[in-house]
Amino acid sequence: MAKSDLNDEVVLLDENGSEERFLHVLTFLYEGVRYVALEPVDAEEDSETEAEVVLLKVENVDGEDTYVSIDNEVLLNEVFDEFLSLIDEMDDEGGDA
Repeated sequence: MAKSDLNDEVVLLDENGSEERFLHVLTFLYEGVRYVALEPVDAEEDSETEAEVVLLKVENVDGEDTYVSIDNEVLLNEVFDEFLSLIDEMDDEGGDA
């Protein structure tokens, strides 16, 4: 999988080998580890549902970034809280937008 920049499309394979499309929202550090936040492309079309984000750990394997699921629920919640905090900070910096 290629490293992505803000709002780039990322294609991942699900457990059945089917392609799933996501938009890159944010890559960030939490306790010295890189994580990526992705938004499913299909989620944009249904504005009545709550926004969905997928958080994955970024590992470098043979010089390429690989996205790995976060299996520890406590860690996942901590990473999600950090993500929300960073998004809030970004919104606050946006000012009049």
